[in-house]
Amino acid sequence: MIPRYQKILFGVLLAASVAMGAALWHLRERAHQRLLAGQDSAPTSAPAIAPSEQATLMMANDTDGSLLAQLQSLPLPADPGARARAVLGKLLDLYAAPGSAHPVPGGAGSVTQVFLLPATIYETEPPAKSKFSETGTQFPAAQSRDAQSTGPRLAVVNLTGSFANSHPSGIETEMLTILSICGTLHANLPRVTQVRFLVDGQQRATLAGHADLTRAYLAADAVPPEGNQP
Repeated sequence: MIPRYQKILFGVLLAASVAMGAALWHLRERAHQRLLAGQDSAPTSAPAIAPSEQATLMMANDTDGSLLAQLQSLPLPADPGARARAVLGKLLDLYAAPGSAHPVPGGAGSVTQVFLLPATIYETEPPAKSKFSETGTQFPAAQSRDAQSTGPRLAVVNLTGSFANSHPSGIETEMLTILSICGTLHANLPRVTQVRFLVDGQQRATLAGHADLTRAYLAADAVPPEGNQP
């Protein structure tokens, strides 16, 4: 004969099991409803992706110190600043790839932003540190002037400190990187006639100890001879 206290204990455990089962079923139903609601609110179409276009990259070669034009197909945004950053990102990705003729670590993430300004704004003086935020956002006054400008552009390329610190040191290799960037910008944005460089949003004396980053570079200086055109 089963003792009375065991019957009571069994009944309590049975009731607890039933209650827990009901609670779990209720939670499962609520989770299922939330999942369905999330599916209903999700976008039905993929976000727009920039179409692929042909870009011209001025590739540096350390063997003979040359710049050679190379065509690449890649997604290019319509916005000129984003477009400039995209082509420079591809250029630096190729330099960071194994077997590169101009090996430089860092890749696309080494360019945080490219500012496009009327070339007459900073003909003699570099961009003031106070006019650029720490996040690399272009200041509004320059944006409004640039939007109305139809003349030559000054490109201000903001590089990361890690890229500059890890760049191979030497006047020739540093200048090849700078001229390669200048040439690539001019090839894809012909109105870019001058290029300046910032590092983490600030002016820096040299790239890696030799190439001067305090001056503006003329994009025409990076245009190779006709025989090196594609």
